[in-house]
Amino acid sequence: MKNFALIGASGYIAPRHLKAIKDTNNLLLAALDKFDSVGVMDSYFPDAEFFVETERFDRHIEMLKHEQNISPDYFSICTPNYLHDSHIRMALRRGADAICEKPLVLNPWNLDALGRMERQTGGRIWNILQLRLHESIIELKKKVEATPKDKIFDVDLTYLTSRGNWYYTSWKGDKTKSGGIATNIGVHFYDMLGYIFGKLKRNDVHVHTHDRAAGYLEFERARVRWFLSINYDVLPEEIKIRGQRTFRSITVEDEELEFSGGFTDLHTKVYEDILNGGGYGLEDSRQAIEIVHDIRNAEVIGLKGDYHPFAAKEKAVHPFEKKLDEFYQS
Repeated sequence: MKNFALIGASGYIAPRHLKAIKDTNNLLLAALDKFDSVGVMDSYFPDAEFFVETERFDRHIEMLKHEQNISPDYFSICTPNYLHDSHIRMALRRGADAICEKPLVLNPWNLDALGRMERQTGGRIWNILQLRLHESIIELKKKVEATPKDKIFDVDLTYLTSRGNWYYTSWKGDKTKSGGIATNIGVHFYDMLGYIFGKLKRNDVHVHTHDRAAGYLEFERARVRWFLSINYDVLPEEIKIRGQRTFRSITVEDEELEFSGGFTDLHTKVYEDILNGGGYGLEDSRQAIEIVHDIRNAEVIGLKGDYHPFAAKEKAVHPFEKKLDEFYQS
């Protein structure tokens, strides 16, 4: 049995980490979050200590070490993107490995700094790249590897996941904290594409606004048109009619990749992989981090070249700008 500490216990993704720790028969010693809406812990580790202040959390970890000779073997990190590297360093200083949500960091040079700390402390940093363990992705990778090496696949990626106005008030709506749309909701897809189709050769951005991003990626073995959005209005009508707010589609050579299920236990599979001597570390995450960094800082070229059909959809006004306009017109 391994000992865990968890940072970011009130977040959306935290229950998957709590479940993974429990499902792998390990123990959560303590959790930290500045927000105290963490009743979900009762379903997994009701006896774990919980703190809303980093200093008291740190003091408790120190007390366990010196008074009971107990230390966390792993820190699970589920905090906002811009805090990941800081919390990873906290784990390594405590002599633990870090298991961190994606994106591991916002910028490629942050990986270099963490690499130096890995070497200094002897700890390891593991990234949650769960799509690599999805059965459909595993099968697609095998299929690609079985084709002639000069075969280039045509891929369309569409991911629409509606978000309300709260999104823009939260840290997710702040590009300096989340990295923006492509980073916050797209990084795991870019990792998956690189995992299957190899090194990136080209990265064009056709659209990049507050609620959507679209572009073209060329890998060693794929040409990818991609479109991401958090705007409900861009959903296909048949999806709206069914009362759904999310649409996910990946086509490879015009064939739809079956990708509707199989997500429930992927975090547990990632934890099992790490605990059994596998796992994906810093360098595994590098290409996806480079892709989202370059998208974030790229010149938007508009509707030129091979662009995703959804990129031509009518642009939307930022909801806060819309409310301001309505105020002045009232």
